[in-house]
Amino acid sequence: MNVLFINSIGRDKFGGGEKWMVNAAKGLTDRGHDVVMASKKNSRLLKYAAEKGVRTEVMNIRSDFSPLATLKIAAWMMRHKTDVLICNLNKDVRVAGLAARLIGRPVVLARHGMLLCSKKWKHKLTLTRLTDGIITNSLTIQDAYAKYGWFDKEFVKVIYNGINIPETVTPIDFASRYPGKKIIYSAGRLSKQKGFEYLILAASLLRSKRDDLLFAISGEGKLEQPLKQMVAEYSLEQSVVFLGFTPDIYPYLKGCDLFVLASLFEGMPNVVMEAMAMGKPVIATDVNGARELMSENRKSLHCETGLIIPSKDHEAIARSIEKLIDDPEALEACGKAGFERVKNHFTMQAMVDHLEEHLKQKLAEKNRKG
Repeated sequence: MNVLFINSIGRDKFGGGEKWMVNAAKGLTDRGHDVVMASKKNSRLLKYAAEKGVRTEVMNIRSDFSPLATLKIAAWMMRHKTDVLICNLNKDVRVAGLAARLIGRPVVLARHGMLLCSKKWKHKLTLTRLTDGIITNSLTIQDAYAKYGWFDKEFVKVIYNGINIPETVTPIDFASRYPGKKIIYSAGRLSKQKGFEYLILAASLLRSKRDDLLFAISGEGKLEQPLKQMVAEYSLEQSVVFLGFTPDIYPYLKGCDLFVLASLFEGMPNVVMEAMAMGKPVIATDVNGARELMSENRKSLHCETGLIIPSKDHEAIARSIEKLIDDPEALEACGKAGFERVKNHFTMQAMVDHLEEHLKQKLAEKNRKG
């Protein structure tokens, strides 16, 4: 198959959706497919893709309607005989999806790692006329789209994210850096979405009762200075540390005692999967995908791999930390259960298997329809 991924996210932005695209592109490339990742010139995404051995192409999509960009992309897909086009943002669908419709060749799929469309006519028009399906990573998102009544049952396909579990990871030696401390670790963009202010408030609650906890946060973003100011205002400089951008979080996950996700919303939180892969118990807010990752029963907040709590509730974060952090047996049991769950259900091989099968199926359907 000739597969083109298009993602017009900002040059300096890179998150879970971008990582998924590169991993998917790399997995398909390794299986002998001709795969190209397209994005903006000098983008972090293209640099990351190239480092992973994925072919890249510069394609600029700046707005929802761009006849010139549509014609350029159409011509490129004609030359390269593109079979499948996978788009990230809604504007990618409107510009590149229209290009695919003009030449009549590729299967067009939108990849939604989050709930990217509301029940508006423009979203309905975009997705029903310019795509042949949606790939998402959460049954929660699939359920939400089903309620719109726009698509048939098979239109939205759930393909869970996957990760490559490293064979060996050398843990960060937190004990020598912070002797006597139990390490609560979190990671993500320093943005409103990730809810770090609630983690800091939880740290303040716990600091009033004990001084043996250290909250370590990896990430960068526009809220870095406001969050550091918040730490200073609560006099938490000895309890909360910011580690900055961390390209490889596995050593930090391996070295911590407990991982906390405080997000307000997510698609499928890869960082939870990564923490479980390192055998760490997880406390996660009840965002899209958390229950599916942490438990077979997505209707329950109780799971063997950790605890699921409401978002925007610093008291719940604090209570949950106290419930687990002083119970070595519970920490070990949750960590083991989490590792087994990732190993059995969320590997990169399984993700690429399901994606490859789905693309072949969609391509066969299109060919049958002529």
